[in-house]
Amino acid sequence: MNLLAISGSARLQSTNTALLRALAAVAPDGIAVTVFDRIGDLPVFSPDLEGERTPPSVRAFMDLIATSDGLIVSSPEYVRTLPGGLKNAIDWLVSGDAIVGKPIALAHASHRGDDMLATLRTVLSTVSGNFNAELFLRFPLMKSSPDAIAAFVADPPNRYVAETYLRDVATFCRQCRDPESGAWPIDP
Repeated sequence: MNLLAISGSARLQSTNTALLRALAAVAPDGIAVTVFDRIGDLPVFSPDLEGERTPPSVRAFMDLIATSDGLIVSSPEYVRTLPGGLKNAIDWLVSGDAIVGKPIALAHASHRGDDMLATLRTVLSTVSGNFNAELFLRFPLMKSSPDAIAAFVADPPNRYVAETYLRDVATFCRQCRDPESGAWPIDP
């Protein structure tokens, strides 16, 4: 099972990126988690650049999504909503097939951010028929260093929660696949 964990932050020391890296480090056997932490490298979306003119960084992002079995998205809240970079990344995906029907779950590295999470749930349930609002991992890690976050997630009780979450995401991804074609149906 190959999960792509997308950080909605462009910040180098992002707690959400650190959480996703910590999840990758404790992933159970049979589950690989790849962290995408380059939201800030994607150019501003323009319909004029779609199709053959799609920038290479966007194509690479789309390919990572297309070849994953499912997505985990973790993002900070900026001014009570999505960071511009994450919204921009999602805008690039809207007219393509990479995210349609893709299983998606959320993780969050703060005790705050409920307004952003509500917006993100709305956006993700719009772009994928397989967004699962019930699969949600939240740890209160705001203002923690990446090393502190890795240690927190590796601590046995938290590791158990993280591993259970990843197993649940993997199970959900398997359930979303069409048993005959192996594809994700648009409407679950």
